Amino acid sequence: MNYKNLLVYVCLTGILLANLAAFAQSKITPESINTAAAKVEQKVIAWRHDFHEHPELGNREFRTADIIAKHLQSLGLEVQTKVGVTGVVGILKGGKPGPVVALRADMDALPVEEKTNLPYASKVKTIYNGKETAVMHACGHDAHVAILMGVAEILSGMKKDLKGTVKFIFQPAEEGVPPGEEGGAELMVKEGVLENPKVDAIFGLHVNAQTETGKITYRPGAIMAAVGTLKITVTGKPSHGASPWFAVDPIVVSAQIINNLQTIVSRNVNVTENPAVVTIGSIHGGNRDNIIPEQVEMLGTVRTFSAEDEKLVYARIREVVEHTALSAGATAEVLLPYHHYYPVTFNDEALTAAMMPSLQKAAGKENVVLQKPKTGAEDFSFFQQKVPGVYFFLGGSPKGQDVKTSGPHHTPTFIIDDSTMTTGVKAMCNLVVDYLELNKK
Repeated sequence: MNYKNLLVYVCLTGILLANLAAFAQSKITPESINTAAAKVEQKVIAWRHDFHEHPELGNREFRTADIIAKHLQSLGLEVQTKVGVTGVVGILKGGKPGPVVALRADMDALPVEEKTNLPYASKVKTIYNGKETAVMHACGHDAHVAILMGVAEILSGMKKDLKGTVKFIFQPAEEGVPPGEEGGAELMVKEGVLENPKVDAIFGLHVNAQTETGKITYRPGAIMAAVGTLKITVTGKPSHGASPWFAVDPIVVSAQIINNLQTIVSRNVNVTENPAVVTIGSIHGGNRDNIIPEQVEMLGTVRTFSAEDEKLVYARIREVVEHTALSAGATAEVLLPYHHYYPVTFNDEALTAAMMPSLQKAAGKENVVLQKPKTGAEDFSFFQQKVPGVYFFLGGSPKGQDVKTSGPHHTPTFIIDDSTMTTGVKAMCNLVVDYLELNKK
């Protein structure tokens, strides 16, 4: 081989190797995601405002689901509707083989009357549990839906370079369903949302009004509590209020039960390991000032962070309630869980560690912060029981505002700043692209 031919051979080999190296790397970069997110930002904000102005309660998200389905269909995705009552699922098959990653957004609002001055504030009213009630997106699910619609638009435009499949899960009824109905993540899992194609990992986010916009908080392991609703029925003996000695007063017994229940967390749970909560939020008994009633009903919520603590707390609640009532000559029935139950929201530690760079690309390394466990609960946990998952929080309080003054979740003054939307879009896009790249087949 002469010098000239050798030089041509070397050049051609170098070009081939360079092309192979470029082909081996993902053509989707953080910069291309940032550019795409900026292009859809105003559209995502507009979607969010529209959903906020037209909120719908769990298992009643008909308008929301219709808008989502039409958008996903316009992107060329395979779309399934009426999954878990009103849920929508979109499937995006990338141009290259690889794993299946799912993204989830919850769609439902709450029976709360909005008291903000937003131009898109909700004025919707509906019937809830037989009574007329106002409806408001008082937990940010409108933002979750809009973010995921934006992510679907961006990733569908990058379809040929995706190394796997993305399943977009728009879930109804995260806040629960009326008595007698099924819904939420548990029903979607039961109906096979994580199958066909089988999901390998799932990601979800939640806006947080008590964290500054632009920040992301996360936690490996247990990030949110398991929750079980509690119903206690205390039965005594009725009497005239002027003659309490003829009665076994269920109101007095209930007061003692409430006080005694507080000793479970303070004296039985090792709070150096995990927090726990036992709260009575409703008590009803009697209808006149001078009649001691026969029965009192209480409703409450129980929060734990491990299977061991849950077993302990549930057992102690039954012991405390039943024995306190017995000591006064009354009886008590405990239903736990009563209406609904969510497991611990548990972030797979290895997956969380692997995806940290993805969140940092979206928000900046300094803005991705480890958080403490939250005693709130999430039915995203039902997905995590089946496949590895990561759930994180997206700051929504305006920059410079004292987060302590932000309207809390589930209240009439809850507000999320629009600037958080793009951070959420970028985070979800980076998670998908990086997960598919790390686990390519």
